[in-house]
Amino acid sequence: MSKPSFTNDPYSGYKELTLRGVILGIIITIIFTASNIYLGLKVGLTFASSIPAAVLSMALLKFAKGSNILENNLVQTQASAAGTLSSVIFVLPGLLMIGYWQQFPFWQVSLLCLGGGILGVLFTIPLRQIMVVQSDLPYPEGIAAAEILKAGTAGTVVNEKGVVQESKETTHAKEILYGGVLAAMVSFLNSGLRVISDSASIWLKGSHAIFQIPMGFSLALLGAGSLIGMSAGVAILVGVFIAWGIAVPLLSSWAPLPIGVEMTQYAHQLWASKVRFMGVGTIGVASIWTLIMLFKPMVEGIRLSIRAYQQQDENVTYVRTEQDLAPRHIFAIMLGTVFVLFATFYYFIAHAYIAVPMAWLFVILVTIITFIIGFFIAAACGYMAGLVGSSSSPISGIGILSVLVIATALFGLGHVTHVLSTVDGVKFLTALTLFATSAILAIATISNDNLQDLKTGYLVSATPAKQQIALIIGSITGALVIAPVVELLYQAYGFTGAMPRTGMDIAQALAAPQALLMTTISQGIFSKSLDWSSIGLGAVLAVALIVFDFVLKKASKQKLSLPVLAVGMGIYLPPSVNMPLFIGAFIFWAMQKYIAKNKGVDAVKRIEQKGTLFAAGLIFGESLMGVILAVIIVVSVSTGGSDSPLAIHIPASWQSLQDILGFISFAVVSFIFIKRSLKS
Repeated sequence: MSKPSFTNDPYSGYKELTLRGVILGIIITIIFTASNIYLGLKVGLTFASSIPAAVLSMALLKFAKGSNILENNLVQTQASAAGTLSSVIFVLPGLLMIGYWQQFPFWQVSLLCLGGGILGVLFTIPLRQIMVVQSDLPYPEGIAAAEILKAGTAGTVVNEKGVVQESKETTHAKEILYGGVLAAMVSFLNSGLRVISDSASIWLKGSHAIFQIPMGFSLALLGAGSLIGMSAGVAILVGVFIAWGIAVPLLSSWAPLPIGVEMTQYAHQLWASKVRFMGVGTIGVASIWTLIMLFKPMVEGIRLSIRAYQQQDENVTYVRTEQDLAPRHIFAIMLGTVFVLFATFYYFIAHAYIAVPMAWLFVILVTIITFIIGFFIAAACGYMAGLVGSSSSPISGIGILSVLVIATALFGLGHVTHVLSTVDGVKFLTALTLFATSAILAIATISNDNLQDLKTGYLVSATPAKQQIALIIGSITGALVIAPVVELLYQAYGFTGAMPRTGMDIAQALAAPQALLMTTISQGIFSKSLDWSSIGLGAVLAVALIVFDFVLKKASKQKLSLPVLAVGMGIYLPPSVNMPLFIGAFIFWAMQKYIAKNKGVDAVKRIEQKGTLFAAGLIFGESLMGVILAVIIVVSVSTGGSDSPLAIHIPASWQSLQDILGFISFAVVSFIFIKRSLKS
C-alpha cells in the first residue's frame, strides 16, 4: 500500500458528509436522473452529471454557513449516479417492446437497479489505491470535475499531496441557468404548445431513388453534440450520409415506390426495415472491436482487482485521505446486495409459470452469471474509464456482449429444460435476458463512474470512504427514481413499438433506440428472426471502416480518427437526432480553434468550461421540460382529457411555417450559445 498523502490535514474540522449535502445531492440526483432518462429514451444518449452537479452544489451551498470544497465534492459524487445508473433504460424498455410487461413494476426495477448499482460501487473500491493513487491513468472527467471544484472555491484548496493553494471563485454557474431556461422555453413551444417543429427535411427524387436532407432542432442534442467531440460528430455525419445518401437511394431505386404510398413513408420504411439493421451490424462489430483493442487494459484491470482484494488489510490505520470502506463492511453489503438480486430474479422468474425446479435453475444461473460477469466487467470498465473516460467507454459493447453471453447460457438451459419449445417460453427467455443484462449494465456504468469520482476526490483531498457512502446513497436514490419516471414517460409518450393506449400520436413516441437494439439482438438469438443479411452488410462495412480508421490515424500521426461506433449510430439513429449532434460538435470545435488562434491555448480552457456548462444547461433544460410535460399529459389522460392538452391547433397548411420557426429558434439559441461561450 502507498504511504499516506499527508499527515497534517489542512482540512481538519471540515464537514464533509453532511445532512444538507445528502439532501441536496438527492434533489440533484432526482433532477438529473429524470433528465437522463428522458434523453436516453429519446435519442439513446445520456450526459455526464458530475460537472453540472458540482457547479449547482457550489452555487447553492455558498449561501450556507461553513460550506467547503469537500462537502461540494460529496454532493457531486452522490449526484453523479444520475448520469450512470439511468443507463439501464438502454435495456429495460425492451420488456414492453416484446409485450412481456405492460408497465414498469416499481419494486422489481428499483431493486434490480439498486443491486447492480451498489455492486458497481463495491467491486471497484479495492481498485482505488492501484488504479487511482498509484496509476498514471488520466481519468479525464474526474480531473475536469476536480478543476471545477477548485476553481469554484474562494479561499484555500489542497491538492492530492497536501499542498495548500489559493483559489479564486470562477464557476460560471449562470451558464447552466441560461442554457436550461432557453432549452425549456423552446421545448415548451415544441412539445407543449406544438407551434414549432422539432425537425424538418428536404426530400429529393432522382429517377426512382429517394434522397433526404434532414435537420433536427433539438437543443438537448445540440448540447450533447458539443460534448462528444469533432471526430465523433464527423463520424455520425458519415453514418447519416451512408444511410440517406447511399443506402436508402439504392434500395428505393431497386424497388421503386409502390402505387398509393407516399415517398417519405416509403423511404422511412426502407430505412427501418433494412438500413437500420445495417447500423446494428456496424455497432456490434465496432463495439466488439473497441473491446478487443482494450483487451490488454481489461485484463490488467481484472488482475489489479484480484490483487487489490488480496492486499486489503484491516489492521492498517490510514489518515483520512487513505480511508476506504473496511473489507468486512464491503463483503457484508455485498452479501446483502447479492441476496437482493437473487430475490429480484426469483420474483421475476416465479411469474413465468414454469415448473419450480426449472425456475430455481434459472434463478441460480442468472444470479451467478450477473455476479461473475459483473465483477470482471467492473474491473474492466474501471480501467477503461481511467484510460479513455466514462463518456468514451464502450457501454454499448458491454450491453451487446452481455446480451450475447446471457442469451447463449439461457438458450442452452432452455433447450435442456424444453422451455424453448413454446412461444411463451421463448418470450420468457428473451425477457429474462434483458432483465439480467440491465443488472450487469448497472454494474458497468456505476463502475465507470465510481473511479472517476474517486479520482476527483483524490485530487481535492477528500475522504474515499465517505465518497463511497455518498455514491451508494446516490445509487439508492437513482434506483428509486428510475421506475416511476420511466413509467410516467411511457404513459405520456409511449415507446417505438410499445404504445400504452390506442390512438396515441406515434410521432411523439420516444424511440428508445438502445433498448430496441438490445431487444432485436435478444429476440434474434431465441427466435432466429434477425435480418442477418442487412446485419452482415453492416458488419462488413464496420470492418472496412475499422481499416480506414487505422490508416487515417497512422497517416495523421493520431491527429485524425473516424470512430466506427459513431458511424454505426449515425446509420442506426433517426437523422433528426444525428444532425443537431453533428452541429453541436462542429460549433464547439470551431470555437476552440478560433480562441486558440486569437487568444492562445490558455483561453481555450475557460471557453471549454463555459461552453460545457451552457451545453449541460441545454440538455437538462429540454429534458426537464419533457418530464414536466409528461406529468401534465398523464394527468390529462387519467382525467379523461387529451394526450396533448396544451397543443394549439395549427392548420396543416402552416406546416412549413412551423418548420421555419423551429429552424429560427434553433439558430438563435446556437448563436447565443456561441456568444456566451466566447464572452470574456
